[in-house]
This record gives sequence, structure tokens and C-alpha cells, in this order.
Amino acid sequence: MTNKQTVFQHVKSYVIITLGLFVMAFGWTAFLIPNDLLGGGVSGIATLVYWSTGLSTGITILAVNIVLVLIALRVLGFSFGIKTIYSILVLSFFFSMLQLYFPEPLVKDKFLSAIVGGIMGGASVGLIFTQGGSTGGTDIVAMLVNKYRNISPGKIILFIDVFIISSSYLILQSIETLVYGFVVMGVASYTIDLVLTGNKQSVQLFIFSRNASIIADRIGNETGRGVTFIKGKGWYTKAEHDILMVIVKKMESHQLFRIVREEDPEAFVSLNTVMGVYGKGFDIIR
Repeated sequence: MTNKQTVFQHVKSYVIITLGLFVMAFGWTAFLIPNDLLGGGVSGIATLVYWSTGLSTGITILAVNIVLVLIALRVLGFSFGIKTIYSILVLSFFFSMLQLYFPEPLVKDKFLSAIVGGIMGGASVGLIFTQGGSTGGTDIVAMLVNKYRNISPGKIILFIDVFIISSSYLILQSIETLVYGFVVMGVASYTIDLVLTGNKQSVQLFIFSRNASIIADRIGNETGRGVTFIKGKGWYTKAEHDILMVIVKKMESHQLFRIVREEDPEAFVSLNTVMGVYGKGFDIIR
């Protein structure tokens, strides 16, 4: 990969993370907070502080994360990455800025706001995760606990979120707000999984073509994916053919179909969704 391509990939990654952070802040400040609705994470803690003291959520998010980052630097080193620090700073700014523009909710229906806010919050976190980023907060706490205890980060984050949302009852004395908080948490969790699963989903293609070599060269050069040749024999024609087997991310499959269509419009292509792919260019074998 050339230096220009590397720079472009880094810039693209930070642009997507920034967009995700904006969507998260917008979902919280326009739908959840003005409707007295709560979610999990440091944003939930910041909302509780805002309801109790009136202090800007952006300031609380920054303050809590600074403490967590300092602890993480001492315990974990720099393993959690510069993108996390970037996300913390930008998210704090977006919360502080957007909260000034939304003193009233965009939608007053609480249930609808809980659904929309949960979707936006979950989608943004999933989007940030796909770029190797993190919003800090409970993610850092999960990494710290996981270092010393054999507890999965998912369980740690779930426990913290349940505790934060349950704490809203102490401030608002409202069972309704408590229930809506769990609705937000459930919707956000489902949306995160949906975004991450869609991003990681891979497909396997078998390509039967008389121009197999040309197609294989173009796939390797234009997509960077490996191609495997399989020798096959048509039972009806008794003729031997080269079959190409390729595994790519689902979102990359349209590139392969374009290449095949341009080189051999009469080619036969079989596409199957695969449960998991591990190795170079895909998931790490754990």
C-alpha cells in the first residue's frame, strides 16, 4: 500500500469516527436527555450529573474519561490507542455544543425517542468500533477489570450500564424512566451487534469462467484478495475447467461481480454467506 493510500485510509477512518461521534451526541442531546431518558456508559453518568447539578454533559464526559485514561495509561500503557483519546475529546465537544441547541426534545413521545436515541447511540458505537476506535468510558473500565479478572468485557459493560440506569430512580423517583432506560440499553445493544455483524459478514464465491486467469489477476490487483484455483470437470461436456474460489467481505462482493461481468458476461457464479472467516485480512483466530 502506497503512502497516499495509507494517508487516505487514516483520514477516512477518522472522518467515519467523527461522524459516529456526532450521531451519538445528537441522539443523546436531541432525543434522550430532554425527554429525561437515560442510557448506559459515561454518557449516562454525565446525564445523571446534569439532572442533579445542571453541569454540562460534555464537561462531565471529559472529566470522567480523563481520570479513566490516566489510570489506563498507568495500568495498560498505550494499548487502547490514540483513537480512543481523540474520540473522548471530540465527543465531549459535540455534547457541549449540541446541548445548547436542544433545550427541548425534537420528539416529545418518550417511547419513540427511546427507540430513535437507542438506535443512533448503538449505530454510532458500532460504526466507531469498525474503525478500531472506542468512545472510552466503560470500555476502559472493562479493559482494566479484564486485565485482573477473567470476566468478559461484554458482561462488565452490561453490569455497569444496568447500575447506571438503575441509579436514575434515586434522582427522578420514576419507574417509567427506569423502564425506558432499559429500552434504550436494549435497542442500543441490538443495533451495535447489527452494525458489527453486517460489517464482518463475509461471502464465498465460486466462479466458473473460460477467462478464469484474467478474472483472477484483476481480483488480486483491484481488491487485494487472494484467489484459489480448483480443477473441475463438467459431467455433461466432460471438459475440464478452472474454478475460482474467493472469500471477501460482503460489501466487497459487488466489485467481484463487476470484474466478472466485464471479462465474461456468460460466467456462472455461486455466492454463499459464510458463518466466520479467520486469517489474514479477516478475523483473528483466538
